[in-house]
Amino acid sequence: MFQFILEQPYGQVLLAIVVAGMLCYTLWRLIQAIRDTEDKGKDAKGIGKRIGYAFSGLVYGALAFTAAQLLLGNGGGSNGTDSRQTLARELLAQPFGQWLLGAVAVGTMIMGLYQFYRAYSGKYMNKVQSEQLKPEVRTSLVRAGLVGYIARGIVWLIIGYLLLRAAIKANFREAGSSSQAFQFLEEASYGSYLLGVLALGLICYGVFMFVRAKCEVISTKG
Repeated sequence: MFQFILEQPYGQVLLAIVVAGMLCYTLWRLIQAIRDTEDKGKDAKGIGKRIGYAFSGLVYGALAFTAAQLLLGNGGGSNGTDSRQTLARELLAQPFGQWLLGAVAVGTMIMGLYQFYRAYSGKYMNKVQSEQLKPEVRTSLVRAGLVGYIARGIVWLIIGYLLLRAAIKANFREAGSSSQAFQFLEEASYGSYLLGVLALGLICYGVFMFVRAKCEVISTKG
């Protein structure tokens, strides 16, 4: 994915923007975990959710680091690997690398399942000040969030599965390149339609997060 961005016109600028965005998101996730900006509390449930925020931040931080390496000419894009394979390779090179990569894979899949929970529970709307929105806009926002979180959950599960496969076989290439990530969907019956629906879901997620950024309630307690 990062290699594809880099190969586009003004690719270095585009990739630099992506890196900056992921670093900002990483920082925000860590702030959510440490400062408890969503008032999750210090009980077991709250701590669990805050650990989830921290885990998400670390994953995006690792991706940002990988993209930055590629941007600086130190990444693995030139030898046929992409960001996910690079992440898997770096983790497998560490002591207990298979276990470490396996833990990341399982955590990623759990995050995917959590997206489904947020979608069907409607909790993704909890921090949105929707009363300031017109009723028809609010209805559209709820639908966009539902579809978007389901699509996001599918993506997290696919990524987790690929990472788990790489951990089990101790082969970073099993994590798959970006072009291979959804190959099994494309090869399924009506695969192109499935990929189209997934893409539409991710667009809905982007729309929802754009509106949420304007309407979300953020705790600023010290």
